[in-house]
Amino acid sequence: MTSPATFLARPRIRNTLLALLVSALLMLMWQSDQPEPAGPGTSRDGSQEPDGFVEQGRYLSFNEQGRKVIEVTSPRIEQFEQRQLAIMESPEAWLNHNGEDPPWHLVADHGKLEQDGMILTLTDHVVISTTDGRGRQATLSTSRLQLDNKQRTATTDQPVTIRDPAGVTRATGMKAWVDDRILELQSDVEGIYEPARY
Repeated sequence: MTSPATFLARPRIRNTLLALLVSALLMLMWQSDQPEPAGPGTSRDGSQEPDGFVEQGRYLSFNEQGRKVIEVTSPRIEQFEQRQLAIMESPEAWLNHNGEDPPWHLVADHGKLEQDGMILTLTDHVVISTTDGRGRQATLSTSRLQLDNKQRTATTDQPVTIRDPAGVTRATGMKAWVDDRILELQSDVEGIYEPARY
């Protein structure tokens, strides 16, 4: 019977076993560097598991006079308590003004609400729609929009497209003051306008 020491003394067998051992070690090291797959409770931003989630959630914010200034709904909201953060699927929001004008209606594919600052960031297929005093509708679409509820502003540095009864306007970047209903386009502004019909 051959002893293990004599068996390993053969160069071909020893080198084969050594190559297998090195391969197994490299495989283990490679797998340890791979990120772990997202579990069922991991957030879409990959940061950590949420502390909880809400189905058919709704956030409301009121001004000092007790008037509702914003309402945000989502079919699913993941909450991260320590970070004061809520991640939303398909958020929908209504932004009220100081006057009697109809609210701005906002939709997007994704949203993130920073609760201590009341900053709502909407991403992917963001559309704002509103109607004027005469019932004419206007829409603004972009890929990313940040709403600062304390400052009552809406901003983006992304391309925007505005469609209203007068035509279509495109620009890169914009800032809107919600209560004053003022919209400032930043750069690359171009428009196509149709003459008014009487």
